[in-house]
Amino acid sequence: MPIPDWPSNERPREKLIRHGAGSLSDAELLAVFLRTGRSGRSAVDLARDAIQQFGSLSAVFSASFEQFSSVKGFGEAKFAQLQAVLEVTKRTLGETLREGLTLSSPRAVRDYLRLELGSKPYEVFFALFLDSQNRLLEARELFRGTLGKTSVYPREVVKAALAANAAAVVFAHNHPLGIAEPTAADESLTKTLVNALALIDVRALDHFIVAGNQVYSFAEAGRLDGL
Repeated sequence: MPIPDWPSNERPREKLIRHGAGSLSDAELLAVFLRTGRSGRSAVDLARDAIQQFGSLSAVFSASFEQFSSVKGFGEAKFAQLQAVLEVTKRTLGETLREGLTLSSPRAVRDYLRLELGSKPYEVFFALFLDSQNRLLEARELFRGTLGKTSVYPREVVKAALAANAAAVVFAHNHPLGIAEPTAADESLTKTLVNALALIDVRALDHFIVAGNQVYSFAEAGRLDGL
């Protein structure tokens, strides 16, 4: 049955307006984005098909164009709209960080890093360079590796911090194949970077590890001070 023929209190768009986006299921949220279905399948049906095929809502949003287009009813226009939504979200979160809310709004940092790193199929080492008021100066990918490994050079991190005139740095990297827990190598690298930056009077505020929707924080776990 087409969505316009559904009872008004069951239509995703009407539910969102009346009760907020949080009241919608993953399939209903995606259906609002899709707007239309195809012959014999409503937008909600298409959304459920996509979530089932990819395994989760986040996986739908992180799919490549080829993967996305493999779902019948999905195509270039919807993929372009999806990428625009993701970019608008990242830029909005970036503006929040530029207002100096990094420490008082850890959720904004997590959400930003999840969007930036969570769906990448290879390892990336990322840095947020901050001024003395913890306002974001620059968000930058410093190193890129393979599916399970990337090489990070402390001297290059120090050079990047100096170039940005940063007073503080937040590090982040992703685990494409694992869970958001630090390895022995992650701990060793974090200690090396903290000590290297201390020599130029730059504070290392945190090191985040992103694995899909999971985000681990060295600072929140109390493992940064002891390094």
